[in-house]
Amino acid sequence: MSDRSDAPVRQRLPTTVVVVSWVSFFNDAASDMVIPLLPLLFAGSFGGGALALGLVEGVAEAVASFMRLWSGRWSDVLAGRRKGLALAGYALSNVVRPLLGLMHSWVPVLFLRSLDRVGKGIRSAPRDALVADVTPAPLRARAFGFHRALDNGGAMLGALLAAGVLLETHWSIPDMIVASAVPGTVAVLLLALLVRDPGASGTKALPTPPLPLQWRQLAPHVRRYLGILALFSFARASETFIIMRGHELGMTAPQLLVLWAAINLAKALASQWGGMLADRVGRFAILCRSWGLFAFWYLCFAWVQHPAFLWGVALGYGISAGLGEGVERAVISDFARAGERGTAFGWYNMVTGLAAIPAGLIFGGLWSGVSASAAFSLSGVLALLSTLLLYHYFRSWVPADVE
Repeated sequence: MSDRSDAPVRQRLPTTVVVVSWVSFFNDAASDMVIPLLPLLFAGSFGGGALALGLVEGVAEAVASFMRLWSGRWSDVLAGRRKGLALAGYALSNVVRPLLGLMHSWVPVLFLRSLDRVGKGIRSAPRDALVADVTPAPLRARAFGFHRALDNGGAMLGALLAAGVLLETHWSIPDMIVASAVPGTVAVLLLALLVRDPGASGTKALPTPPLPLQWRQLAPHVRRYLGILALFSFARASETFIIMRGHELGMTAPQLLVLWAAINLAKALASQWGGMLADRVGRFAILCRSWGLFAFWYLCFAWVQHPAFLWGVALGYGISAGLGEGVERAVISDFARAGERGTAFGWYNMVTGLAAIPAGLIFGGLWSGVSASAAFSLSGVLALLSTLLLYHYFRSWVPADVE
Protein backbone atom coordinates (compact mmCIF):
# COMPACT_ATOMS: atom_id res chain seq x y z
CA MET A 1 0.00 0.00 0.00
CA SER A 2 1.28 3.48 -0.79
CA ASP A 3 0.20 7.04 -0.22
CA ARG A 4 -0.18 7.63 -3.93
CA SER A 5 -2.41 10.45 -5.20
CA ASP A 6 -3.52 10.65 -8.85
CA ALA A 7 -2.96 14.38 -9.29
CA PRO A 8 -3.90 16.20 -12.48
CA VAL A 9 -0.35 17.48 -12.85
CA ARG A 10 -1.20 19.80 -15.77
CA GLN A 11 -3.83 21.71 -13.79
CA ARG A 12 -2.85 25.30 -13.06
CA LEU A 13 -2.07 26.36 -9.55
CA PRO A 14 -4.42 28.95 -7.99
CA THR A 15 -3.44 32.60 -8.50
CA THR A 16 -3.17 33.12 -4.73
CA VAL A 17 -0.53 30.38 -4.52
CA VAL A 18 1.47 32.00 -7.31
CA VAL A 19 1.35 35.49 -5.75
CA VAL A 20 2.15 34.24 -2.23
CA SER A 21 5.12 32.35 -3.71
CA TRP A 22 6.42 35.56 -5.30
CA VAL A 23 5.99 37.30 -1.95
CA SER A 24 8.27 34.65 -0.46
CA PHE A 25 10.66 35.13 -3.39
CA PHE A 26 11.21 38.81 -2.66
CA ASN A 27 11.20 38.33 1.11
CA ASP A 28 13.89 35.68 0.87
CA ALA A 29 15.88 37.83 -1.54
CA ALA A 30 15.93 40.43 1.23
CA SER A 31 16.67 37.87 3.94
CA ASP A 32 19.52 36.23 2.05
CA MET A 33 21.24 39.51 1.37
CA VAL A 34 21.73 39.36 5.15
CA ILE A 35 21.74 35.84 6.63
CA PRO A 36 24.79 34.32 4.84
CA LEU A 37 26.81 37.37 5.88
CA LEU A 38 26.08 36.94 9.58
CA PRO A 39 28.64 34.12 10.17
CA LEU A 40 31.35 36.44 8.82
CA LEU A 41 30.30 39.15 11.26
CA PHE A 42 30.19 36.69 14.18
CA ALA A 43 33.70 35.62 13.24
CA GLY A 44 34.73 39.29 13.03
CA SER A 45 33.16 42.52 14.29
CA PHE A 46 30.26 40.97 16.24
CA GLY A 47 32.54 38.51 18.06
CA GLY A 48 31.46 35.30 19.73
CA GLY A 49 32.19 32.82 16.93
CA ALA A 50 30.21 29.61 16.38
CA LEU A 51 28.90 29.42 19.95
CA ALA A 52 27.39 32.93 19.84
CA LEU A 53 25.93 32.23 16.39
CA GLY A 54 24.27 29.07 17.71
CA LEU A 55 22.96 30.97 20.76
CA VAL A 56 21.50 33.81 18.68
CA GLU A 57 19.83 31.48 16.18
CA GLY A 58 18.51 29.23 18.94
CA VAL A 59 17.08 32.02 21.11
CA ALA A 60 15.58 33.72 18.06
CA GLU A 61 13.73 30.51 17.20
CA ALA A 62 12.61 30.13 20.82
CA VAL A 63 11.07 33.59 20.90
CA ALA A 64 9.27 32.95 17.61
CA SER A 65 8.07 29.39 18.22
CA PHE A 66 5.03 30.08 20.38
CA MET A 67 3.96 32.88 18.03
CA ARG A 68 3.65 30.24 15.32
CA LEU A 69 1.05 28.25 17.21
CA TRP A 70 -0.84 31.36 18.31
CA SER A 71 -1.00 32.87 14.81
CA GLY A 72 -2.13 29.64 13.21
CA ARG A 73 -4.82 29.14 15.83
CA TRP A 74 -5.98 32.74 15.57
CA SER A 75 -6.32 32.51 11.79
CA ASP A 76 -8.74 29.60 12.36
CA VAL A 77 -10.69 31.55 14.98
CA LEU A 78 -11.05 34.34 12.40
CA ALA A 79 -12.76 31.83 10.07
CA GLY A 80 -9.85 31.63 7.66
CA ARG A 81 -8.99 35.34 7.52
CA ARG A 82 -5.26 34.75 7.31
CA LYS A 83 -3.88 37.59 5.17
CA GLY A 84 -3.70 40.20 7.95
CA LEU A 85 -1.52 38.02 10.17
CA ALA A 86 0.76 37.06 7.28
CA LEU A 87 1.09 40.72 6.27
CA ALA A 88 1.95 41.78 9.84
CA GLY A 89 4.65 39.11 10.03
CA TYR A 90 6.28 40.06 6.74
CA ALA A 91 6.17 43.76 7.63
CA LEU A 92 7.80 43.25 11.04
CA SER A 93 10.69 41.21 9.63
CA ASN A 94 11.37 43.67 6.85
CA VAL A 95 11.42 46.65 9.20
CA VAL A 96 13.78 44.98 11.68
CA ARG A 97 16.17 43.03 9.45
CA PRO A 98 17.98 46.02 7.84
CA LEU A 99 18.79 47.35 11.33
CA LEU A 100 21.25 44.47 11.78
CA GLY A 101 23.61 46.42 9.52
CA LEU A 102 23.87 49.16 12.15
CA MET A 103 25.01 46.88 14.99
CA HIS A 104 28.57 46.41 16.30
CA SER A 105 28.12 43.56 18.82
CA TRP A 106 26.31 40.22 18.86
CA VAL A 107 24.28 41.21 21.97
CA PRO A 108 21.89 43.68 20.26
CA VAL A 109 21.88 41.35 17.25
CA LEU A 110 20.28 38.75 19.52
CA PHE A 111 17.35 41.11 20.14
CA LEU A 112 16.91 42.18 16.51
CA ARG A 113 17.27 38.65 15.15
CA SER A 114 14.62 37.53 17.63
CA LEU A 115 12.21 40.21 16.40
CA ASP A 116 12.92 39.15 12.82
CA ARG A 117 11.98 35.57 13.73
CA VAL A 118 8.86 36.76 15.57
CA GLY A 119 7.77 38.15 12.21
CA LYS A 120 8.37 34.74 10.67
CA GLY A 121 6.48 33.14 13.53
CA ILE A 122 3.45 35.37 12.96
CA ARG A 123 3.28 34.81 9.20
CA SER A 124 4.31 31.19 8.62
CA ALA A 125 1.28 29.19 9.78
CA PRO A 126 -1.39 31.55 8.34
CA ARG A 127 0.47 31.72 5.02
CA ASP A 128 0.82 27.93 4.75
CA ALA A 129 -2.82 27.47 5.72
CA LEU A 130 -3.83 30.04 3.10
CA VAL A 131 -2.00 28.02 0.43
CA ALA A 132 -3.79 24.85 1.59
CA ASP A 133 -7.18 26.62 1.68
CA VAL A 134 -7.09 27.63 -1.97
CA THR A 135 -5.44 24.50 -3.42
CA PRO A 136 -7.28 21.26 -4.35
CA ALA A 137 -6.06 18.30 -2.29
CA PRO A 138 -4.39 16.39 -5.19
CA LEU A 139 -2.25 19.45 -6.01
CA ARG A 140 -1.06 20.42 -2.55
CA ALA A 141 2.42 18.88 -2.66
CA ARG A 142 2.96 20.57 -6.01
CA ALA A 143 1.67 23.89 -4.62
CA PHE A 144 3.94 23.77 -1.58
CA GLY A 145 6.83 22.60 -3.78
CA PHE A 146 6.28 25.59 -6.07
CA HIS A 147 6.16 27.92 -3.07
CA ARG A 148 9.41 26.49 -1.68
CA ALA A 149 11.02 26.69 -5.14
CA LEU A 150 10.37 30.44 -5.40
CA ASP A 151 11.33 30.90 -1.74
CA ASN A 152 14.71 29.29 -2.45
CA GLY A 153 14.98 31.11 -5.76
CA GLY A 154 14.69 34.39 -3.91
CA ALA A 155 17.39 33.28 -1.51
CA MET A 156 19.62 32.55 -4.49
CA LEU A 157 18.95 35.99 -6.00
CA GLY A 158 19.64 37.77 -2.71
CA ALA A 159 22.96 36.01 -2.21
CA LEU A 160 24.10 36.62 -5.81
CA LEU A 161 23.06 40.26 -5.62
CA ALA A 162 25.04 40.72 -2.41
CA ALA A 163 28.07 38.96 -3.93
CA GLY A 164 27.97 41.14 -7.05
CA VAL A 165 27.63 44.37 -5.12
CA LEU A 166 30.46 43.50 -2.72
CA LEU A 167 32.73 42.59 -5.65
CA GLU A 168 31.95 45.54 -7.89
CA THR A 169 31.44 48.39 -5.43
CA HIS A 170 32.96 49.79 -2.26
CA TRP A 171 29.95 48.81 -0.20
CA SER A 172 30.60 47.17 3.14
CA ILE A 173 28.71 44.21 4.57
CA PRO A 174 26.64 46.52 6.84
CA ASP A 175 25.72 48.64 3.78
CA MET A 176 24.44 45.52 2.04
CA ILE A 177 22.36 44.53 5.05
CA VAL A 178 20.67 47.95 5.16
CA ALA A 179 19.91 47.71 1.41
CA SER A 180 17.90 44.54 2.01
CA ALA A 181 14.97 46.85 2.82
CA VAL A 182 14.31 47.31 -0.92
CA PRO A 183 13.22 43.77 -1.92
CA GLY A 184 11.61 43.38 1.49
CA THR A 185 9.34 46.32 0.74
CA VAL A 186 8.38 44.77 -2.61
CA ALA A 187 7.32 41.57 -0.81
CA VAL A 188 5.09 43.44 1.63
CA LEU A 189 3.44 45.47 -1.14
CA LEU A 190 2.74 42.39 -3.26
CA LEU A 191 0.96 40.69 -0.38
CA ALA A 192 -0.95 43.83 0.62
CA LEU A 193 -2.16 44.70 -2.89
CA LEU A 194 -2.52 41.44 -4.84
CA VAL A 195 -3.66 38.73 -2.41
CA ARG A 196 -7.35 38.44 -1.61
CA ASP A 197 -8.20 36.85 1.73
CA PRO A 198 -10.61 33.98 0.87
CA GLY A 199 -11.89 33.86 4.45
CA ALA A 200 -13.18 37.42 4.21
CA SER A 201 -15.98 36.43 1.80
CA GLY A 202 -17.59 34.23 4.42
CA THR A 203 -17.11 31.04 2.40
CA LYS A 204 -14.59 29.57 4.81
CA ALA A 205 -16.61 29.51 8.01
CA LEU A 206 -15.49 26.92 10.54
CA PRO A 207 -17.37 23.64 10.13
CA THR A 208 -16.23 22.50 13.58
CA PRO A 209 -14.60 24.18 16.62
CA PRO A 210 -10.89 24.85 16.09
CA LEU A 211 -8.48 22.11 17.04
CA PRO A 212 -7.75 22.18 20.81
CA LEU A 213 -4.29 23.38 21.72
CA GLN A 214 -3.54 20.49 24.11
CA TRP A 215 -0.91 18.18 22.65
CA ARG A 216 -2.69 15.05 23.91
CA GLN A 217 -5.83 15.96 21.96
CA LEU A 218 -4.06 15.83 18.62
CA ALA A 219 -4.67 12.62 16.65
CA PRO A 220 -2.06 9.91 17.43
CA HIS A 221 -0.69 9.83 13.88
CA VAL A 222 -0.27 13.63 13.93
CA ARG A 223 1.62 13.51 17.24
CA ARG A 224 3.83 10.71 15.92
CA TYR A 225 4.63 12.62 12.73
CA LEU A 226 5.39 15.84 14.61
CA GLY A 227 7.56 13.94 17.10
CA ILE A 228 9.65 12.42 14.31
CA LEU A 229 9.80 15.80 12.60
CA ALA A 230 11.09 17.35 15.83
CA LEU A 231 13.90 14.78 15.97
CA PHE A 232 14.79 15.53 12.36
CA SER A 233 14.78 19.24 13.18
CA PHE A 234 17.47 18.56 15.80
CA ALA A 235 19.63 17.42 12.89
CA ARG A 236 18.66 20.36 10.70
CA ALA A 237 20.92 22.96 12.29
CA SER A 238 21.13 26.41 10.71
CA GLU A 239 22.60 26.43 7.20
CA THR A 240 24.74 29.37 8.26
CA PHE A 241 27.10 26.79 9.75
CA ILE A 242 27.90 25.62 6.21
CA ILE A 243 28.97 29.18 5.44
CA MET A 244 31.02 29.33 8.63
CA ARG A 245 32.77 26.12 7.59
CA GLY A 246 33.62 27.68 4.23
CA HIS A 247 34.98 30.74 6.03
CA GLU A 248 37.22 28.46 8.11
CA LEU A 249 38.48 26.86 4.90
CA GLY A 250 39.56 30.25 3.56
CA MET A 251 36.70 31.19 1.21
CA THR A 252 36.07 34.92 0.69
CA ALA A 253 32.76 36.68 1.36
CA PRO A 254 31.72 36.80 -2.36
CA GLN A 255 32.66 33.11 -2.77
CA LEU A 256 30.55 32.19 0.23
CA LEU A 257 27.60 34.19 -1.11
CA VAL A 258 27.84 32.36 -4.44
CA LEU A 259 27.96 29.05 -2.56
CA TRP A 260 24.85 30.06 -0.62
CA ALA A 261 23.14 30.98 -3.90
CA ALA A 262 24.08 27.61 -5.42
CA ILE A 263 22.64 25.74 -2.43
CA ASN A 264 19.37 27.62 -2.82
CA LEU A 265 19.27 27.04 -6.58
CA ALA A 266 19.60 23.29 -5.92
CA LYS A 267 16.83 23.52 -3.29
CA ALA A 268 14.58 25.51 -5.63
CA LEU A 269 14.84 23.00 -8.46
CA ALA A 270 14.43 20.02 -6.14
CA SER A 271 11.43 21.56 -4.32
CA GLN A 272 9.35 21.86 -7.48
CA TRP A 273 10.35 18.37 -8.64
CA GLY A 274 9.77 16.83 -5.21
CA GLY A 275 6.30 18.32 -4.89
CA MET A 276 5.18 17.01 -8.28
CA LEU A 277 6.60 13.54 -7.54
CA ALA A 278 4.91 13.43 -4.14
CA ASP A 279 1.50 14.09 -5.69
CA ARG A 280 2.13 11.19 -8.07
CA VAL A 281 3.94 8.48 -6.11
CA GLY A 282 3.31 9.40 -2.48
CA ARG A 283 4.24 11.88 0.23
CA PHE A 284 6.32 9.60 2.43
CA ALA A 285 8.06 7.83 -0.45
CA ILE A 286 9.65 11.18 -1.35
CA LEU A 287 10.09 12.39 2.22
CA CYS A 288 12.05 9.28 3.27
CA ARG A 289 14.38 9.71 0.30
CA SER A 290 14.86 13.39 1.09
CA TRP A 291 15.73 12.75 4.73
CA GLY A 292 17.96 9.77 3.94
CA LEU A 293 20.00 11.82 1.47
CA PHE A 294 20.15 14.66 4.00
CA ALA A 295 21.74 12.27 6.52
CA PHE A 296 24.28 11.10 3.94
CA TRP A 297 25.37 14.60 2.97
CA TYR A 298 25.66 15.80 6.57
CA LEU A 299 27.95 12.87 7.34
CA CYS A 300 29.97 13.95 4.30
CA PHE A 301 30.21 17.50 5.70
CA ALA A 302 32.05 15.99 8.67
CA TRP A 303 34.96 15.10 6.38
CA VAL A 304 35.18 18.27 4.31
CA GLN A 305 38.69 19.71 4.38
CA HIS A 306 38.84 21.63 1.08
CA PRO A 307 36.59 24.26 -0.54
CA ALA A 308 36.09 22.15 -3.71
CA PHE A 309 34.81 19.24 -1.62
CA LEU A 310 32.57 21.64 0.32
CA TRP A 311 31.01 22.79 -2.96
CA GLY A 312 30.12 19.26 -4.04
CA VAL A 313 28.68 18.26 -0.68
CA ALA A 314 26.74 21.52 -0.33
CA LEU A 315 25.06 21.07 -3.71
CA GLY A 316 24.11 17.49 -2.84
CA TYR A 317 22.73 18.74 0.46
CA GLY A 318 20.69 21.42 -1.34
CA ILE A 319 19.02 18.84 -3.59
CA SER A 320 18.17 16.54 -0.68
CA ALA A 321 16.84 19.39 1.48
CA GLY A 322 14.72 20.87 -1.29
CA LEU A 323 13.22 17.52 -2.26
CA GLY A 324 11.22 17.27 0.96
CA GLU A 325 10.54 20.90 1.92
CA GLY A 326 7.15 21.24 0.27
CA VAL A 327 6.19 17.64 1.02
CA GLU A 328 6.50 18.18 4.79
CA ARG A 329 3.86 20.90 4.57
CA ALA A 330 1.62 18.92 2.23
CA VAL A 331 1.47 16.15 4.85
CA ILE A 332 0.28 18.66 7.46
CA SER A 333 -2.45 19.92 5.12
CA ASP A 334 -3.53 16.29 4.53
CA PHE A 335 -3.78 15.66 8.27
CA ALA A 336 -5.82 18.80 9.01
CA ARG A 337 -9.51 19.42 8.43
CA ALA A 338 -10.51 22.57 6.56
CA GLY A 339 -11.38 24.65 9.64
CA GLU A 340 -8.24 23.61 11.54
CA ARG A 341 -5.47 24.12 9.01
CA GLY A 342 -4.05 27.23 10.67
CA THR A 343 -3.78 25.44 14.01
CA ALA A 344 -2.22 22.38 12.37
CA PHE A 345 0.41 24.51 10.65
CA GLY A 346 0.89 26.36 13.94
CA TRP A 347 1.79 23.07 15.64
CA TYR A 348 4.09 22.17 12.75
CA ASN A 349 5.94 25.49 12.82
CA MET A 350 6.14 25.58 16.62
CA VAL A 351 7.49 22.03 16.94
CA THR A 352 10.15 22.54 14.28
CA GLY A 353 11.00 25.96 15.73
CA LEU A 354 11.38 24.69 19.29
CA ALA A 355 13.60 21.85 18.11
CA ALA A 356 15.87 24.40 16.43
CA ILE A 357 16.76 25.91 19.81
CA PRO A 358 18.77 23.02 21.26
CA ALA A 359 19.88 22.11 17.73
CA GLY A 360 21.67 25.44 17.30
CA LEU A 361 23.14 25.42 20.81
CA ILE A 362 24.34 21.80 20.65
CA PHE A 363 25.72 22.19 17.14
CA GLY A 364 27.54 25.42 18.00
CA GLY A 365 28.77 24.02 21.31
CA LEU A 366 30.14 20.86 19.69
CA TRP A 367 31.77 22.95 16.99
CA SER A 368 33.50 25.21 19.53
CA GLY A 369 34.28 22.55 22.14
CA VAL A 370 35.19 19.58 19.93
CA SER A 371 35.20 20.15 16.17
CA ALA A 372 33.06 20.96 13.17
CA SER A 373 33.29 17.29 12.17
CA ALA A 374 31.73 16.20 15.47
CA ALA A 375 28.82 18.62 15.03
CA PHE A 376 28.06 17.53 11.45
CA SER A 377 28.41 13.85 12.39
CA LEU A 378 25.85 14.11 15.18
CA SER A 379 23.40 15.82 12.84
CA GLY A 380 23.89 13.12 10.24
CA VAL A 381 23.20 10.34 12.74
CA LEU A 382 20.04 12.05 14.03
CA ALA A 383 18.79 12.55 10.48
CA LEU A 384 19.35 8.86 9.71
CA LEU A 385 17.45 7.82 12.84
CA SER A 386 14.57 10.14 11.90
CA THR A 387 14.43 8.60 8.42
CA LEU A 388 14.21 5.07 9.82
CA LEU A 389 11.40 6.06 12.21
CA LEU A 390 9.48 7.83 9.43
CA TYR A 391 9.74 4.77 7.19
CA HIS A 392 8.71 2.42 9.98
CA TYR A 393 5.55 4.29 10.99
CA PHE A 394 4.34 5.84 7.73
CA ARG A 395 5.50 3.71 4.81
CA SER A 396 1.92 2.41 4.28
CA TRP A 397 0.05 5.63 5.07
CA VAL A 398 -2.58 6.75 2.56
CA PRO A 399 -3.96 10.33 2.64
CA ALA A 400 -7.68 10.66 3.19
CA ASP A 401 -9.78 12.84 0.91
CA VAL A 402 -9.57 15.96 3.04
CA GLU A 403 -11.97 17.82 0.84
